[in-house]
Amino acid sequence: MAADTAPSLADVLRARGLRLTAQRQLVLEAVQRLGHATPEQVHQAVCATAAGVNITTIYRTLELLEGLGLVTHTHLSHGAPTYHVPGERSHLHLVCHRCGAIDEAPLSLMGPLAEQLLAERGFRLDIGHMALFGTCADCAEHPS
Repeated sequence: MAADTAPSLADVLRARGLRLTAQRQLVLEAVQRLGHATPEQVHQAVCATAAGVNITTIYRTLELLEGLGLVTHTHLSHGAPTYHVPGERSHLHLVCHRCGAIDEAPLSLMGPLAEQLLAERGFRLDIGHMALFGTCADCAEHPS
């Protein structure tokens, strides 16, 4: 859906019988602004605008926003999930083991693997929640 025709957060919440609160708006805006962010990073961004919002509110709001399809999460490390806004172009996450940089690649790269797993094992790969770990070009060029 194009950004200019996308329903607002208020419209999405109202359609589900929920209220638009300042915290919900701030959490969504923080995820949009940060790109890929853990709940702790979202919390820091929200608290820069509205001190006193606790981390529990952040987790609950992220869960609500994900249930509404406004954010999604991926596990990019052994720690907390990383949230981002699902866009028209879904993507794979490429995570550097050394520097922690996160890059994106098109999902189409995983198409042949997904098809092979389905054909040979009946396994349906959830590509949208996939992260691939390795070494980024910068770290490969400058090993310590």
